[in-house]
Amino acid sequence: MTEQGANASEQRKLRKSRYVRINVFFFVVFLLFVALIVRLGVVQIVQGEEFSKEVSRTESDYATLPAPRGKMYDRYNRVVVDNESVPAITYTVDKTTKTADKIDTAKKLSEFISYKTEFLKEELKDRDLKDYWLASNPDEAKVLLKEKELTLKPSETYKLQVERVPEDEIAAMKKDPQELELAYIFKRFSSGYQYEPQVVKSTDLSENEVSAVAEHLEMLPGVDVITDWGRKYPYDTTLKTIFGGITTPEQGIPQDREDYFSARGYARNERVGKSYLEQQYEDYLNPRKAKVEYISDKSGNIVSEKVIDEGQRGYDLKLSFDMELQMKVEEIVEDELRKASGSHFLMDRAFVVMMDPYQGDVLAMVGKMLDPENRRGEMLDFDYGAFATQYEAGSVVKGATVLAGYQDGMPIGQSYYDTTLYFKGTPSKSSYKNLGTMNDLSALKLSSNVYMFHVAMRIADVTYVKNGPLDISNADYQKLRNYFAQFGLGVPTGIDLPSESAGMIGEQDTAGKILDIAIGQFDTYTPLQLAQYTSVIANGGSRVQPRIVTSIHQPVEEAELGPIVVDKEPNVLNKINNTQEEIERVQQGFRQVVTSGTASRYINYDVAGKTGTSQTHYYGPKREYWGRDTNNLNFVGYYPSENPEVAFSVVVPWASNDGDAVNKHIANRIVKAYIDLQKKYVTTTEIDMKEEE
Repeated sequence: MTEQGANASEQRKLRKSRYVRINVFFFVVFLLFVALIVRLGVVQIVQGEEFSKEVSRTESDYATLPAPRGKMYDRYNRVVVDNESVPAITYTVDKTTKTADKIDTAKKLSEFISYKTEFLKEELKDRDLKDYWLASNPDEAKVLLKEKELTLKPSETYKLQVERVPEDEIAAMKKDPQELELAYIFKRFSSGYQYEPQVVKSTDLSENEVSAVAEHLEMLPGVDVITDWGRKYPYDTTLKTIFGGITTPEQGIPQDREDYFSARGYARNERVGKSYLEQQYEDYLNPRKAKVEYISDKSGNIVSEKVIDEGQRGYDLKLSFDMELQMKVEEIVEDELRKASGSHFLMDRAFVVMMDPYQGDVLAMVGKMLDPENRRGEMLDFDYGAFATQYEAGSVVKGATVLAGYQDGMPIGQSYYDTTLYFKGTPSKSSYKNLGTMNDLSALKLSSNVYMFHVAMRIADVTYVKNGPLDISNADYQKLRNYFAQFGLGVPTGIDLPSESAGMIGEQDTAGKILDIAIGQFDTYTPLQLAQYTSVIANGGSRVQPRIVTSIHQPVEEAELGPIVVDKEPNVLNKINNTQEEIERVQQGFRQVVTSGTASRYINYDVAGKTGTSQTHYYGPKREYWGRDTNNLNFVGYYPSENPEVAFSVVVPWASNDGDAVNKHIANRIVKAYIDLQKKYVTTTEIDMKEEE
């Protein structure tokens, strides 16, 4: 083959190879297109619906809105604690809200609402001001960090920034009311979780502020005006301290109990009971909040919201109080205390507790106190002092002493000679005069101290020898106190209120103090303990637990009590270890106190009771007079003397002398008030029955 032919053959082979490669390339491209078309088909046809859902995926978040708390009714179904609707301005953070958004909205909102400077200074801490400064000055905040610190976790860098906020900036903010307002609004904006409405202002919120905010909601993202609920008291301040208080929306759940409430599903901004009945029965009074569902898209924007639960008012409480009796007794205590205090410059308070001796229902609980800054001005409400403060009771405890003697083996009718007793190493002890031979009845009627001293020595197994030693041990003290505890003296009564005092046990530094316990001159007791003790004698020997709430009810729309959810039956804590004959003997002695004894000139009704005057040292609010000799003027009793309906205690501390009868005047007048009201209730019931016929 020639050279020219060989070249032609090589060229043909080269072209054929090129065609093959081109065909292979096109074939590969064809396969790739086929694969792409198949993949698109799978995506669009097989997985299209799934990917479509992914693109349009939404998330649901939930928030709660306020609902009214349960109401409270007195024993005659009169509303004593109610609810009223009040407006509130709220702010809600969603997933798209940034710090800059909060600052911008806070500045706009501050144009329509304002706060008192004193309130802001009280509510804002330095940390709150630092948080606001860092949020409103992001560029300056960055400068506070060193370059090597920028790699730390955000929580760590923020802590460093807080520590480095210039003190002069904080000092300047404290002097600027507008900056304080912005700092407080920002604090409220940042107080809760996402979709959890935070109350920015509800207290002292004017109609003009509500209107202004409502008109500009379109420029205030996250801000809303809602209907909130506040407490209403139809009887004004009567028993308001016993009903207790609730936290404000701004306060929310107390920080020291945050774990407790959070574990029970409370939001941080929820109002809760913070004292007395509101606190004690929080689990029942707390409403089921209205629930709102917020639906947001993938970017966090809210696309819709709807109420999925309207909520429900909390359970209602039926209380033991008779509000009319309570108000009558308050008037009596105020009147008698004001009249008596003119002669006793340290006397500033008085207490009355009235209760059903069989059921334990507290019918009235009154504590009144003169304003230390203006004794002639309006009296202060001190009802809680009836179970939270304690005083020497004096001779009113002598019924317990006699019954303790019986339990220890002393026979009914036991006699002792009342004359001054002398002991080695212990001051002499006597009654207000030598009374001669006393038995148990006359000792109660004439209030013999010496008789009670002999009972105490008998309990301690000590035989009196003139000028001999009084050999008393700690066990003897405890033995007498154990007897007293059966009556509720020196131990909690069990009332359904927090912060009850159990009284105070005196320091037994000398042997003679055991004699003082026997006449109520040493250990201290609350007015409520004295009422419970009196009830034990009145009802024949049962220590009944005092109660404020008698039943708990399902809330209903009508202005009345709904079905019973919890029926709180009377609870007998213990029975005293005395025979019926022994108890009746003391009841007879109490009756003689009123008919022919120390109270005979003051009580005009069928009352059995015991007077008591305790010599004590002053320990009230006027510290410059601490230690001065004073007298507690007390009275306990029950009405009527047979089949009693009500037992009561009267305590008037710190009289200058023991000659005043303020305690007996109060006792006489409160019994009359009770009798008059019972007649009124019977008449009213008869009229209602006739109208129904």
